[in-house]
Amino acid sequence: MYGTLNKVTLIGHLGDDVKMHYFEGGNSIARFSIATNEVYINKSTNEKITSTEWHNLVFRNKAAELCEKYLSKGDKIYVEGKIRTRNWQTEDGTTKHTTEIQVTEFIFLSIKKDIDSKTKAMKHTDDKLSNFEIPKISDYDKLNDLPF
Repeated sequence: MYGTLNKVTLIGHLGDDVKMHYFEGGNSIARFSIATNEVYINKSTNEKITSTEWHNLVFRNKAAELCEKYLSKGDKIYVEGKIRTRNWQTEDGTTKHTTEIQVTEFIFLSIKKDIDSKTKAMKHTDDKLSNFEIPKISDYDKLNDLPF
């Protein structure tokens, strides 16, 4: 095979809230980490083991703004992207390294902000329905009486 592929697919939960950085000219970057879990049984002890892996994600521009608007710690997200490693020098001359996922595609799977607003809407709907009278079962039988 002559080609190569750098593609990552993850589903995980945010470990912290989204951190934004804005640049001159209107560009922006959002950074946060997600946790993925692997659960298995230790065959010798029959103990359930959970192994957590953390992944640093980077979103750019409009995608970053959507993450800032809708995501918070604990939310679940699906992402696709590419692995990138960065190196930089600190002020004291130490070289630092990090590996990140440059996200190209994503889907919000569960959003607490959305769930909270739906719960409030449902409570409001319940108030409206409290005055609604449900027809008796015998009335339904008359409605389902077909002429053929």
